[in-house]
Amino acid sequence: MKQAALGGRNPVLYHQSVPSFSMPEWAAAAGYDGMVLDLQHGELGLEAACGILRSIPRENAYAYARVGSLDPAPILRLLDSGARGIIAPTVESRSQTEALVAATKYPPVGNRSLGPSRPALYPGDSYTEAGNRAVSAIAQIETKAGVDRAEEIVSAPGLDSVYIGPADLAVSYGLPGRGDWEDGPVREAIAHLREVTTAHGVTLGIYSGRPQYAAGLFADGLVDYVALGIDLVLLNRAFGDTIAALDSARSTGSTS
Repeated sequence: MKQAALGGRNPVLYHQSVPSFSMPEWAAAAGYDGMVLDLQHGELGLEAACGILRSIPRENAYAYARVGSLDPAPILRLLDSGARGIIAPTVESRSQTEALVAATKYPPVGNRSLGPSRPALYPGDSYTEAGNRAVSAIAQIETKAGVDRAEEIVSAPGLDSVYIGPADLAVSYGLPGRGDWEDGPVREAIAHLREVTTAHGVTLGIYSGRPQYAAGLFADGLVDYVALGIDLVLLNRAFGDTIAALDSARSTGSTS
């Protein structure tokens, strides 16, 4: 259903870590398909995240939120405010995956309680069935332990997607904490997770900081979607580029 909303193309999201209502509008205008509201590492609190979700059109299929834990209370509020996907960090077991599904899905798949606080959030003959189709339970695998237990995680009923955190994954292999690995154990882990998710009909996403790297992953069929960039990193880059351009113009005497 989500792929159909985009005409089958690979979705591109970004990480939002600041409580801004303008950021999703600017990102959408630039061509991003959605966002990951980051309640794990960013400055976003629950109240701000719920407000941002309510400002996003209901039909946006990629309004995701990454939570800091599997506590079902904030997950429920994010979903009732319109989150279309919940990303649970550092999933390393089937029991954690089952807890994620339980908090994210209505019965009989999970135990999310009914709270239709946003009108027509899930249109359809059955509100609960439509809600379970519309909302994704997403397990973030970002450690060697998670990769090693990928089969038991991905085979859990109700899981919709796996999201790779490449920097933390690299650290768990004893490597520098960066993303966009072209080879080595992180790249091998990506390929392994692609095989496991494909076998179980689960989608696969990853964070990337470089457009060229993301394009290569799409071309190789290794992932279905990418979160490309973090708001603060993108702003920092723009600030740096702007000041560097000014310094260059001053040094050359150019005003054009």
